Amino acid sequence: MEKNVIEKLKEKINSSGEKFILNIKVIASAKKNSIEEYEGEIIKIKINKPAVEGKANKAIIEYLSEILNIPKNNISILKGEKNSLKSLQIIPKSPIINHVKEG
Repeated sequence: MEKNVIEKLKEKINSSGEKFILNIKVIASAKKNSIEEYEGEIIKIKINKPAVEGKANKAIIEYLSEILNIPKNNISILKGEKNSLKSLQIIPKSPIINHVKEG
């Protein structure tokens, strides 16, 4: 189930254009990191770090960066830094453009 959620999320992010808003419900101090569908457009993310001193927030960004293959700098928390319900902004990776020198 987790792979299906990740693939759907990647598809939505890549088709969104310049930026994508992701609403999540966070479960901190979980046994392991995981992602699953929750309600409607909200995704549930379980993180193995505590919700203390921003540790869970940092872990969310690192986890999403890893599973979505997006740089950490392209993921930010817009709302809910101190709440289990959060809104994240995700900027898809820029397409790589190959420049060929003529000569």
